[in-house]
Amino acid sequence: MITYHLLNKYNEIAHFCTTRQGGISVGNYASFNLSPFSGDDPEHFTQNQQILCDKLGIDSEKLIIPFQTHGTEIREIDEAFFQLSTHEKAEYLYGVDALITQLPKVCIGVTTADCVPILFFEPIQKVIAVAHAGWRGTCARIAEKTVNILIDKFNCNPSDIRMVIGPSISANVYEVGKELVEDFENAGFDLSEIVEIRNNAYFLNLWKANQQLVEKVGILSEHIEIVGICTFTEYERFFSARRLGIKSGRMLSGIMIR
Repeated sequence: MITYHLLNKYNEIAHFCTTRQGGISVGNYASFNLSPFSGDDPEHFTQNQQILCDKLGIDSEKLIIPFQTHGTEIREIDEAFFQLSTHEKAEYLYGVDALITQLPKVCIGVTTADCVPILFFEPIQKVIAVAHAGWRGTCARIAEKTVNILIDKFNCNPSDIRMVIGPSISANVYEVGKELVEDFENAGFDLSEIVEIRNNAYFLNLWKANQQLVEKVGILSEHIEIVGICTFTEYERFFSARRLGIKSGRMLSGIMIR
């Protein structure tokens, strides 16, 4: 697992992004797949999740992973969530791409394998959030919407919010079609910062696109860390769906209030 410079200074939280190493899954899921939704053997990802929970010092039911659908649905994990039945919890987490909580000893996370994982921490109000931002979620402004909920519902000052953009596909290799570039232009992004044209091909910078979104709503540039790790390039260390296909493993990017 890796951690981030920006968040390491806060002892009141634990945070991480898992790597491919350290688990029991095999094949394209080898070895530390944390996703229950990508086709892995349930016994394998369940054991991998238990390995992670043991490291975090929490019970497995306190590891919260949504069923992501590249949308912008955001859910809070509060005490009421833990009163739900197993089926109700699954329904509550279905079609969700960002989570927020203020509960201690509850790890919220998103699974990725090229898409952008984003961690948020606001140390004044003691609130954490995670978001999954592939190109669809980024274009639909999930990072901005998450920050707006932190501001509106949790009374966070955007200048107090810390944000990390974790391992994901980089602009060096993320070639996209012209239509996708037009989608981002129509959504109001500054293309000069997020699109590079090389040999008549378009390359999209999802890291800068998400940074654009949150800076517009008040997060300070010095409170944003772009880790700069490309999952496609470092596919032996991190899962990459573009390398391995959809039926492959996922990293988990998680954060927890101790």
